[in-house]
Parts: sequence; C-alpha cells; structure tokens
Amino acid sequence: MTVSPIPAGYTSITPWILGKDTAGLMKFLAAAFGAEELFPPVADERGVIGHAEMRIGDAVVMMFDMPDWPPTPAFLRLYVDDVPATLRNAVAAGGTVVTEPTHMFWGDIVARVHDRYGNLYWLQSRIELVDEDELNRRYTDPKFIDAMNYVQSALYKPEI
Repeated sequence: MTVSPIPAGYTSITPWILGKDTAGLMKFLAAAFGAEELFPPVADERGVIGHAEMRIGDAVVMMFDMPDWPPTPAFLRLYVDDVPATLRNAVAAGGTVVTEPTHMFWGDIVARVHDRYGNLYWLQSRIELVDEDELNRRYTDPKFIDAMNYVQSALYKPEI
C-alpha cells in the first residue's frame, strides 16, 4: 500500500495561528468564514488549547494557545466567491475593515479585515484573466494606480 506524503484533505502548506484565545478565534473563523471544526480541540487541565484544526474552504488551518509567547499574528490570503459578502460576515463576527473591496490591476477584487486577535485576512476573488499586454497597460492606468495607492496606504500593523 502506497502512503501519500500529504494526508487526504490537506495541502502542501498548512498555516498555524498561535495566540492566547484559540477558542475565541475558532468562533470568529466559523462566523466570519464558515470554517468547520475538524475535531474537538485538545486542551490541558487549565483549558489551554494545545491543538485545533479548522477547514476554511479547501484549506486546513491549525491553531493553538501560547499564553506566554509574544503576539504572533497570522497574515492569511483567503480566496472567496464574494469578497463584499465575506467582508460583511467578517465584520459582523467582530472583524475590522482594513481596506474596502478594491479592483486590482492583476484581475482580483481584494479587501482586508483583521480580527481582535491581531490576525489579518486578505479576502480575494479572481474576477478576470489579465494577459501580459493588459497588465502592462494597467501599470500606468490612473484607476489602477489609485487602487494600488489605496491598498498600500492602509498598511496594517497589529495592535495587540
């Protein structure tokens, strides 16, 4: 029997989110992005979660509590079907908008939101295929220059 080096349902890279309130983070991820718990979190006698996994779309995100560590925010790109709707869900779940949905020169709509744990999520959806000639034209198009300036002007630094 051949064993795959990547377990079924996982991808080559699996992000970890380390924090001080994994249980709260899991509630946010479920409400904001429809994340599904893969199995009950493993916690010690103090309630500190040592391992948890959730599926968001087709990806697995692992997380655990590190109460004595300094803040270690995650920065995650999440491709979704509907950026504005996902952004609204994230805000309703307690997230804060960093950038509103913006049409970028490479053909994605991009918005960013952060959670109260210091993590930042790029919400993106590919809305068009842009060939090299069009990319080159868009580099000098004021509409796309303004879009990039807006997104870059809202650089995010977590305040935890």
